[in-house]
Formats: sequence, structure tokens, C-alpha cells
Amino acid sequence: MEAVAKLRNYPTSPRKMRLLADLIRGQKVELVLAELEFNPKHPAVPLRKLVLSAIDNWKQKNEGGDISQLGIKTIFVDGGRTLKRMRPAPQGRGYRVRKRSNHVTVIVDTIVPGEGKQSKKAIAKAKAAAATTA
Repeated sequence: MEAVAKLRNYPTSPRKMRLLADLIRGQKVELVLAELEFNPKHPAVPLRKLVLSAIDNWKQKNEGGDISQLGIKTIFVDGGRTLKRMRPAPQGRGYRVRKRSNHVTVIVDTIVPGEGKQSKKAIAKAKAAAATTA
């Protein structure tokens, strides 16, 4: 049974948050928490708290469930509202500054060993091994 956690209107650009989201997508939560704890990027702190919140939501739904098999099933970052501000520019003009925000959604669920991210080389190697044994 999957659990969802959402972070809404976090004031950083979606592009910066997507860099971290791509880093943790499809991995086990223990590895994700360790990666985010020592990541120098500033959105790593709220993203780690969001993953912890998703884990707690999963615990409430699945009492007595095994956390060791828990992983990030889905994570996506959407653009939030954009605050438009003006910065003084030369000769009486003004430059527009866009202060972006984003929404992050994390879905955690148990990950079955053998499923998930695999490279094309790993899939081809598994097929070759299966063909030689058969």
C-alpha cells in the first residue's frame, strides 16, 4: 500500500529541485535519506523532511510493515507560483525578476527485488544468462 507526501510552494526553482528528485528516484529510502543528509544543495533539507513524512504516512497505513523494503516509487516536481518583481536597471528602466517556487510529490511503496531501474546492458546480460542456462 503506497503512501503520498506533498511539499507545496517551496521557494526554489523547479529545475534545482528536479536535480535532487532525479538523484533519488527509484531507490530505497535508507539510501535516499543518507544521500540527502549529506548533499550540499539547499533543497536537500526540505526534500529529506518530505521523504521522512512519506515514510511516516506509510507506517500509519501499514501497521507492522517492513520498512527495509520501502523505496521511492514516484517523485515529481511541478512548477508553483511565480512572484514577479522589478529590479532597478540603468537609464530608468526596470528588469523583471521571476522568483519561482515548486510543488514536490513523493510516493513511497515496497520495492520488489529485481524490479525498478535497470540499464539496457543489465537487461541484455540477464537475457543472455537465461538463454545459456535454458
